[in-house]
Amino acid sequence: MEPHEAETFVNKRTLYAPIEPYSSGNLKVSDVHTLYWEQSGKPDGHPVVFLHGGPGGGTAPSNRRFFDPEFYRIVLFDQRGAGKSTPHACLEENTTWDLVNDIEKLREHLKIPEWLVFGGSWRSTLALAYSQSHPDKVTGLVLRGIFLLRKKEIDWFYEGGAAAIYPDAWEEFRDLIPENERGSSLVDAYHKRLNSDDLEIQYAAARAWTKWEMMTAYLRPNLENVQKAEDDKFSLAFARIENHYFVNKGFFPSDSHLLDNVDKIRHIKTTIVQGRYDVCCPMMSAWDLHKAWPEAELKIVYDAGHSANEPGISAELVVANEKMKALMG
Repeated sequence: MEPHEAETFVNKRTLYAPIEPYSSGNLKVSDVHTLYWEQSGKPDGHPVVFLHGGPGGGTAPSNRRFFDPEFYRIVLFDQRGAGKSTPHACLEENTTWDLVNDIEKLREHLKIPEWLVFGGSWRSTLALAYSQSHPDKVTGLVLRGIFLLRKKEIDWFYEGGAAAIYPDAWEEFRDLIPENERGSSLVDAYHKRLNSDDLEIQYAAARAWTKWEMMTAYLRPNLENVQKAEDDKFSLAFARIENHYFVNKGFFPSDSHLLDNVDKIRHIKTTIVQGRYDVCCPMMSAWDLHKAWPEAELKIVYDAGHSANEPGISAELVVANEKMKALMG
């Protein structure tokens, strides 16, 4: 590769133009769950799997735009219970390790030997869990808004820490729960309502849970993002599945599981992109991961919050994918 070519890769900082999938399908991964998947970009290009957020958030067409479609074979899929996967918002057989196994089943189904793994927020959790389980199948990692699913991270966002920055949004989230239930755990109180026999109670809790996250995801408020909470189908899957994972501590054997297993992936080329003012996944987690894994490149975006769609974050994610191109030829 000529030096000027590598320089061109690094200089690319804007999202690629919208594209359509060249193939899609459904993969039955258990007696309960069937996953939607799609491929776009270059059919014989370097494979990359995009992991969506939440858990429960599902994929969107805009997710394809982080990758050069003339270089990458871009794989998107909806995790169990999310997006176009069925059954919708289902919690049965829905754990981190089920999803890790699903990623492998999809890789084998698509006959992909190994791939770049891309994910932020919950996706970074899943990306780390997957790569630590299957390091030989991962050519690189691009991570954003690090979330290690530790108790202190859940407590920060759902038990009052982030309320210091968003007291107005917090009150709306908190006030759905009666005062006599607020003393222990709001996550548990929401869990009770998100699993109620009354669908309207589920919907009300899902809207409030989802709105809290959407209102805090950007450095500058994004009304379109906040309005997602009014979509009952989206918010039910998003809130129920997310809460299910958090109540169960990510299904990890210990609070520090992902940090404890960094040695398994220390050799994998990795970029971490982190918004300085990320309220959902504050920088303490990216910093803890960086300290445990100094070989990974940490890019701090000084004028951004949590969302991958904020200009500074999306620019660094594109740059990271461009740098990976240079390494993968």
